[in-house]
Amino acid sequence: MLRTNFLLYIVVIFLSVIVIQQRHYSRQLFSELENLKHGRDSLNIEWGKLLLEEGAWSQHQRIEYIARTQLGMTMPSPDQIEVSIGNNKVQ
Repeated sequence: MLRTNFLLYIVVIFLSVIVIQQRHYSRQLFSELENLKHGRDSLNIEWGKLLLEEGAWSQHQRIEYIARTQLGMTMPSPDQIEVSIGNNKVQ
């Protein structure tokens, strides 16, 4: 009887330690998950800002203005335009 009680006592202690370790591991994983979610949210916010910035920088009027002022580009006259379809050229 004493031996059985001692054995059960050891098993209960052992299982208690395992439960404590599993809870600790679970809390660590939850903390890591929350940190990763926070990082994801920060990256999503930054991505949205970058998309807005890209939209502002790539507006057609801005590109045309830079092409005219900084690069000296102009619209070609109709006689300067050539359309190429396959191996044939059309003027």
